[in-house]
Amino acid sequence: MDLKQRLADYFRANADYFNVEIQLLQYRVQVIGLDSLVDLPQSIAMLQTQTTNMVDDSLSPDSLLKIIGQLVDPDLGAIVPDIIKGNLIVLEPLSGTCCAVLPISKVVTRSIGPAETENTLYGSSSSFLEDLNTNIGILRKHCTSANLKVETYKVGKSNPKAVLLIYVEDQVKPALIDNLRKKIEAGLDKDIQHLQQLEKILGSNPWTLVARFNATELPQNAAHSLQQGKVVLMIDRLPFAVIIPSLIWDMFCMKDDHNFPLPFMYLIRLLRILGALIATIIPGLYVALVSVNPEVLRLQLALSIAHSRQDVPYPAMVETLLLLVVLELILEASIRLPKSIGPTVTMVGGIILGQAAVAAKLVSNLLIIVLAGTTIASSTVVGFQNSVPIRVFKYLLIILSAIYGVLGLLAGIVLICAYIGNQSSMGVPYLSMPSLTQKDEPNG
Repeated sequence: MDLKQRLADYFRANADYFNVEIQLLQYRVQVIGLDSLVDLPQSIAMLQTQTTNMVDDSLSPDSLLKIIGQLVDPDLGAIVPDIIKGNLIVLEPLSGTCCAVLPISKVVTRSIGPAETENTLYGSSSSFLEDLNTNIGILRKHCTSANLKVETYKVGKSNPKAVLLIYVEDQVKPALIDNLRKKIEAGLDKDIQHLQQLEKILGSNPWTLVARFNATELPQNAAHSLQQGKVVLMIDRLPFAVIIPSLIWDMFCMKDDHNFPLPFMYLIRLLRILGALIATIIPGLYVALVSVNPEVLRLQLALSIAHSRQDVPYPAMVETLLLLVVLELILEASIRLPKSIGPTVTMVGGIILGQAAVAAKLVSNLLIIVLAGTTIASSTVVGFQNSVPIRVFKYLLIILSAIYGVLGLLAGIVLICAYIGNQSSMGVPYLSMPSLTQKDEPNG
């Protein structure tokens, strides 16, 4: 069975498969590909224009195909990946020679637009797309260093994807790059469809509560991280860049901050740190002061809190956890609902539920204020993935505060600090300063 028939059998169930015959110089060749990925009329016109302008029209099939594309073995295993990737296969049936040609592709991705999950005030509004070539072009516009290096890997067997390893050679530590190369090369046979599979390839603990890398849609954030000595990974069909390693200061610092005057920049970052502390500590502090250590409060405040909880049938920990679960449901619903109705439904639902819970004496007025402020404060940190650990840590503090009061709250803070201090990302401690990831470390 010849190659043409084997390809037809292989793609029998694919309605977008085509195999057409055209004339190139004195040869009749087969043009093979997928109509969903290739603009066939324009690609054929490109091939004919390219060969019509040739001076020497007595070329052998090998020489002709080598000029218009890259020669490939006439084997099913070598040709099928090129077809699926969106290339054209040009086959000269008499000699059995074939080549892969980069065609004029159909537009199967969206145009460049603003980021969907991140906001920017003074930075570029363009965001990454699902197409790797476009993403590299956008990133090179923001990072114009001559030392920018882009390494390509093909990862996966059943669903192979391209993975790009990007770094600035004179900024990044060689040990970090070598470590990433070894892990990626060791996992070339594993598919990457989502970030959990990427974590598995990189050898990260899947049960960690701290983000081991940051995902960003904004190219200026990726370029800024490259200049800090970090590494950027891009995966085909994922519209964001993965920044490695992730450090604690990534929660509070972003590229846009440098567009403000210096005092404002530090004040904004201080506000984010304050927001993270409020979101983590205040719910547990409320439970500790209300249920275990009310003597710490001034008498007037203690009486006011007692009056607001006069008819509430549940302990402070139960009412706090109950309302926190409702707020988590509202946050999740705001993400899943359509954008046209999501904000309205969640805002109205939150207001109605809060008022109804207070009117029914299920929770106190003060708790509504505390948890509303906590929810807002948890969103002040940079990156959605960095706000999730804060939302998790506060539950530990609430439980310890309900049992041991203020002492339990302090013990929980110590445990969280010890846990964070024990974390690392690709060998870089989580509590490191960004400058310590660079090639040239500060003296001393």
